[in-house]
Amino acid sequence: MWPMIAYLSIGAVQADAVFASGLQPCGEYSAGRVRQAVAAAIEAYGRPGCAGRVAQEFGDHPETAMIRMRWARAVAREAFADDAAHAVHRGGGYARA
Repeated sequence: MWPMIAYLSIGAVQADAVFASGLQPCGEYSAGRVRQAVAAAIEAYGRPGCAGRVAQEFGDHPETAMIRMRWARAVAREAFADDAAHAVHRGGGYARA
């Protein structure tokens, strides 16, 4: 049997990294601070490690993990919005939402 390879969008990877980072929903963060936190989480845990932390939290505390993931997705989308807009103008691979 072949191993399954999951392909995540860059937005999903960024949201997982925000989720796995030390950032908290009660804080107000600049786009630069969020980007630093995403880079640090990916460096510390790797992309699969960030996804694993998300999965672990959903297994242990699904009710609070869902709230944190909604927040993480919104924070990541806002922090990386300029990247997505530039990619669309350059003909990059971002899909329109």
